[in-house]
Amino acid sequence: MSDMTLLRIGILLAGLVLIAAIVFFGRPRKPGQGKRVARDAGARDQRREPTLGEQLEGELGEDGRPVGGATTQAELELFDRTLDSASAGSASSELGRRASDEFDKIVTLYLAARAGEKLHGPDIVVAAEKAGLVYGHMGVFHRLVEHHPEQGPVFSVANIVKPGSFDMANIQELETPAIAFFLTLPAPVPALNAWETMLPTAERMAELLGGLVLDEQRNTLGRQRIGHIREELRAYDRQREAPPLTKPGRW
Repeated sequence: MSDMTLLRIGILLAGLVLIAAIVFFGRPRKPGQGKRVARDAGARDQRREPTLGEQLEGELGEDGRPVGGATTQAELELFDRTLDSASAGSASSELGRRASDEFDKIVTLYLAARAGEKLHGPDIVVAAEKAGLVYGHMGVFHRLVEHHPEQGPVFSVANIVKPGSFDMANIQELETPAIAFFLTLPAPVPALNAWETMLPTAERMAELLGGLVLDEQRNTLGRQRIGHIREELRAYDRQREAPPLTKPGRW
């Protein structure tokens, strides 16, 4: 099996997991929606499956580096605070629930571990807290509108490993090759504003976790792609602001 075939299979699996996570926040699941059939890759004796981070690293040709540094007291306090809020009960579980099940566009980013590494649960919790995210609905992280959490998430962050949530009861053992940032539109703020909030959050968490920020095609997120996304979201906002066409009245 070639490295490219392994990469395609990994991308397919990650995409299916993300779709499943997004369905939790959007309209009800429909039979057959979002399904793709993987090609028969053949049999091969493997001790373990390559992680998404390793596949991407092999494709991009970048050197992996370990994420070092001792855990500080402040990070422990952040971690403890998130665990406390997660165990507080039903109130926290409503944080990040979408106000409406309807959506018409999704913008996705990935934060992938580097080759030979994984993202660890406690580190993700601390990074999410530092980046201004809250743990809530469906067991994932959300960025909420300040002072108006009832409006729903600006964007959310899920685990690409099934079932997509971060189980705080077992967060110490959690390891994942990548996490997914997804902006479901319409959002409680204009689409471009939501993007300008999600992008620096992903970059900040990538810095804290020593990972790679990737676009929806799992390619390194570059300036050109960022520019294209901004233009797409400007057009989306303009379209939603435009008044509906009406038939001319009779004289």
